[in-house]
Amino acid sequence: MSHDDPISRFQDAFDRARAASTSDPTAAALATADESGAPSVRMVLLKHADERGFVFYTNRTSRKGAEIDKNPRAALCFYWPELGEQVRVEGTIEQVSDAESDAYFKTRPRESQLGAWASRQSRQLESRDILLERFQDLGEEYDGKPIPRPPWWGGYRVRPRRIEFWRHGDYRLHERELYVRGEGGWLHVLLNP
Repeated sequence: MSHDDPISRFQDAFDRARAASTSDPTAAALATADESGAPSVRMVLLKHADERGFVFYTNRTSRKGAEIDKNPRAALCFYWPELGEQVRVEGTIEQVSDAESDAYFKTRPRESQLGAWASRQSRQLESRDILLERFQDLGEEYDGKPIPRPPWWGGYRVRPRRIEFWRHGDYRLHERELYVRGEGGWLHVLLNP
């Protein structure tokens, strides 16, 4: 593990979390803000991470999609209690390409593909029965056929400018290391707990 490269360091922590976790280690809190700066946070699932950034998928017409459209900055927080570690990522956010979204959508379970079509994410729902009926109708419509990706559904990539690694320490003497991306690469500093 290189302390010069926070992405490989994240991959190492993520691999250890996958080996140790009883819950889903891909889960991360995603914070966005609307155009006035009012924050909003929810859980998303990490689907890919590399030097370009951290990728998750969602309905782009959802509340988070609207916030990202108006204010393309975001933060992610991964917390793995089994390791006593968390990783915070802050940066700009952009849509992934249609080709990347299509490729990932094809790997999803069929029921999840149907769910992407059935849900009007973040909009008011008159009754759960309406959602289940839409899901059932779509299942019949696409019976025996491939399900295309909905045009409003796709991926986002958080392009990191700051990545902080936090490790639990006794007496609240936690270990904190911050990486800040500059023109010449990553600056690495220690932070007080």
